[in-house]
Amino acid sequence: MSCSQLKRTSSIKKKTLIWIIVIWILITLINFYYTNFFILAFIWLGMSLIFGIVALFQIVKLISERKNLTKFRVLKVIVFILLFILTFHRKIPNGIIEKTDWTILKNKRTEIVQQIKRNEIKGKGISGNGIFELPFEFPIVSNGGNDVWVYKNKENNSVTVQFWVFRNFFDSPSTLFVYSDDKGRIADLEQKLKENPKNNWKLDKNWYRIYGGF
Repeated sequence: MSCSQLKRTSSIKKKTLIWIIVIWILITLINFYYTNFFILAFIWLGMSLIFGIVALFQIVKLISERKNLTKFRVLKVIVFILLFILTFHRKIPNGIIEKTDWTILKNKRTEIVQQIKRNEIKGKGISGNGIFELPFEFPIVSNGGNDVWVYKNKENNSVTVQFWVFRNFFDSPSTLFVYSDDKGRIADLEQKLKENPKNNWKLDKNWYRIYGGF
């Protein structure tokens, strides 16, 4: 095989590796924003098994080729081990996406809160509380349908708005971005921070990241 052919073969292999990384990123984003949590468990298990097996295969190949090792073989081992770790420990990529999402869409969520306060976005309930369907599908500011949960306290004219980061159903805990200017609700939120600072923290003035509801 000529040098040019070797370069072409190497280039194709590198392109394939790049595509695997790109597809993994796309699947991870789709899982974060769209995938139903019932299906998510099967996807997680399947991807973990696939990347675990491929990573193990690449390690075996690396050991067998140790006398004539190439940089690309080492690169493939590193990439597949990282993809396995990031797939198996999905909290790592999900945490990165969550922090990036909060930074990018903070102003949009703040705008939605103000629109709710001005009654420009309304719920279906007679009381004015409950689920509010947002009048757009993109950007996704609340996972699981782009709707928010709203509680308006008419006694002090305050409002609490919950945006779902990860939306579970039934009794399974969800992850939320919560806005509140209700002193009573803020006290509850601050208590959640004290009880479980690992999963609950303050994002900004009146804004909290909460796991499991409150």
